[in-house]
Amino acid sequence: MAPKKAKKRAEGANSNVFSMFEQTQIQEFKEAFTIMDQNRDGFIDKNDLRDTFAALEASTGSMRISKGVWVAALQGKSSLQGRVNVKNEEIDEMLKEAPGPINFTVFLTMFGEKLKGADPEETILNAFKVFDPEGKGVLKADYVREMLTTQAERFSKEEMDQMFAAFPPDVTGNLDYKNLVHIITHGEEKD
Repeated sequence: MAPKKAKKRAEGANSNVFSMFEQTQIQEFKEAFTIMDQNRDGFIDKNDLRDTFAALEASTGSMRISKGVWVAALQGKSSLQGRVNVKNEEIDEMLKEAPGPINFTVFLTMFGEKLKGADPEETILNAFKVFDPEGKGVLKADYVREMLTTQAERFSKEEMDQMFAAFPPDVTGNLDYKNLVHIITHGEEKD
């Protein structure tokens, strides 16, 4: 009977993590996992992470990843923002966060723990910072338009027009994304 109880306990632990997310979120995490599992063996290892970062470095922004995955994947990795050339030691540190080999359930559990209690403002800022390696707090509006209309979950022309009507770029064509994120999360402009 002991093995049966252990099996039930393990199944219960796995099903709990799946109940933390909506089905669409789970699908986004699965998409991210599949992209990161470069050798398609069902586990993310050091070589997979190294290859993933190399692919990001070669084509930042051109990978077809949905908005939700970008936000989740960036959460908790502020030391990696703005650069994708990651050292082996940093990859080792990432892998140490896992309790064992990283299959999809472990991957989902790790993100569930990271996102639990996450600050939405920080999460959204982290997503923008990937495209702002100098940390200026602004991005060219044309670049933002290009990225949001050609990558991942593409914005329509109407959605872009609405965004720029609500958050117009400055006279030099820059979008103050720090203020934008503050308004989105707090409903008012920064002082």
